[in-house]
Amino acid sequence: MKIGCPKEIKPQEFRVGMTPNAAREAIAHGHEVLVQTSAGLGAGFSDEDYISAGARILDSAEEVFATADMIVKVKEPQAVERKMLREGQLLFTYLHLAPDPDQTHDLLASGCTAIAYETVTDASGGLPLLAPMSEVAGKLAPQVGAWTLQKANGGRGVLMGGVPGVGPARVVVIGGGVVGTHAARVAAGMGADVTVLDRSLPRMRYLDDVFGGQFKTSFASAGNTAELVAEADMVVGAVLIPGAAAPKLVTRDQLSTMKPGAAIVDVAIDQGGCFETSRATTHQDPIYDVDGIMHYCVANMPGAVARTSTIALGNATMPFLLALADKGWKTACLEDPHLMAGLNVHAGQLTYYAVGKALGLDVVSPQVIVKT
Repeated sequence: MKIGCPKEIKPQEFRVGMTPNAAREAIAHGHEVLVQTSAGLGAGFSDEDYISAGARILDSAEEVFATADMIVKVKEPQAVERKMLREGQLLFTYLHLAPDPDQTHDLLASGCTAIAYETVTDASGGLPLLAPMSEVAGKLAPQVGAWTLQKANGGRGVLMGGVPGVGPARVVVIGGGVVGTHAARVAAGMGADVTVLDRSLPRMRYLDDVFGGQFKTSFASAGNTAELVAEADMVVGAVLIPGAAAPKLVTRDQLSTMKPGAAIVDVAIDQGGCFETSRATTHQDPIYDVDGIMHYCVANMPGAVARTSTIALGNATMPFLLALADKGWKTACLEDPHLMAGLNVHAGQLTYYAVGKALGLDVVSPQVIVKT
């Protein structure tokens, strides 16, 4: 199979879909790897690194899309890239379709087959291709939140860990999953007073047992959420419903109850965000003010640490990439129901229920698709 890796073109996106190690593995399996020139530079990989791995360097994205049987990326294809997709071509990347009707309609119109990293599952019910980026984003959230809290950036001017005689920042993390756990650990490590909100009692017991009181937990009822958000210096949105639009857990009206200059970090922004006032921003212009509350809503937070993120993502995607290339997508999905869960689009048909529900579109079962 010809596997193509174009350069990412989303603003301030420095990651790359394949590392030289992944290229070397694919080539060892008998496949051809085509990489757009300079695609890996943002993550610290030169064209020579890919050439040494056995890949072929192409001059443009147009050449990569026109030549490859499978396109491997990081972020969802941008409008200009979607025009280059074709019938029968396989796309393997993050998609986040539920809040993005334009992308969804373009992928359906292209006739391609699209498998989304964020909906591939594992035997324990986890999301193995989303987890590494969730870990990175979770660890970044308190860092960028602390920066947002600085007075020069419009924040309250509160130091995360305080100093002797001055209390620490109060941080509320909504969601106790992968993102929330890592955010809470880092924020607590910075000395903040941290509370994690979640609706799962077993999850809260787990967090309490494992982390030994490094941070507090609280049940995510509407009342508790409103009370804690009003007291917080920083609120981290870390709620995920796989493949679906994120629920809006903090309304615009609630902003008036928050402390002026408090910081919101919405890690769920790829899925539409879990604050009513959230809108996607970029690393170039990451924060904005709504009613005196500073919002940090960068849609590709892990891109800020592109080398770490690229290697972590490559480690997770490589087994699935090789299965798709070695067996073809249909056989690979038939043999692995967890990979089948990643199928979102095929030949003009939507195959992921949560996306169809969010966008009001008809859905065909992926099990039906792979058996036809």
